[in-house]
Amino acid sequence: MPEHAQSTKPGGYAKDVLVSTDWVAEHLGDPGVKILEVDVDVTAYSEGHIPGAIGFNWHTDLQDQVRRDILSKEQLEATLGRAGIRETDTIVLYGDNHNWFAAYAYWLLKIYGHEKAYIMNGGRAKWIAEGRPLTKEVPEPQPVVYRAKDPDLSIRATREEVLAGIGKVALVDVRSPQEFTGEVLAPPGLPETAQRGGHIPTAANIPWSKAANEDGTFKSADELRALYEGAGIRGDREVVAYCRIGERSSHTWFVLHELLGYERVKNYDGSWTEWGSMVGMPIER
Repeated sequence: MPEHAQSTKPGGYAKDVLVSTDWVAEHLGDPGVKILEVDVDVTAYSEGHIPGAIGFNWHTDLQDQVRRDILSKEQLEATLGRAGIRETDTIVLYGDNHNWFAAYAYWLLKIYGHEKAYIMNGGRAKWIAEGRPLTKEVPEPQPVVYRAKDPDLSIRATREEVLAGIGKVALVDVRSPQEFTGEVLAPPGLPETAQRGGHIPTAANIPWSKAANEDGTFKSADELRALYEGAGIRGDREVVAYCRIGERSSHTWFVLHELLGYERVKNYDGSWTEWGSMVGMPIER
């Protein structure tokens, strides 16, 4: 952990992967710290953001534009290099909706081995609620060469793995109860959806929001452990989290793998948009 990061030990977390809004405010302009905003609402950044923060659009910057897939190693290197980010930099991620896509970007960075990555606890909403400065000025970083590591796919689940794991691994459906039962296909206003509603057989429904406090910060380790262990999601099991397109399940992956230290946790980013659209897949309601 870098000496300038705030320890999360008071929360009892397994890893030091969070920084506070105070810490971010104190390090604005630090050349070794790159602040990235990644929102569900891709217009939010232009309405005002943390001074110096670079905005990533999850539609266009963090996904392959031809295949429905994560960025390749070369694509990630180009994206981060254009943003003036080096592999030695400290990256602080934040966003709206309690850091949904900030967690997705964090997960993607970990696939490609970026070591010094953190999430700003509480995200965009907490920064604004505290009356901290916002700007509409867009940084113009000097491009650099970023060199990523080969992908670590041990934290990513494929549909084949999930299908083979039914009844063997602990599946966590982090969507709303209405999505879990098939009553609705997606949250209001979010277009990416599936052909069928329901959930993967044996999955436990633990909505991502239960891991967060009202101000968007993460609950303490003791609270989180009680939440997941109460539903049979323990650190000695292999766990796969999924949602609709992989962003909310990234939030839960972050909680389980990074905050609680569960070693065998994967994010199924294909999630329900893939599963509920494939022919012949097992579905329960």
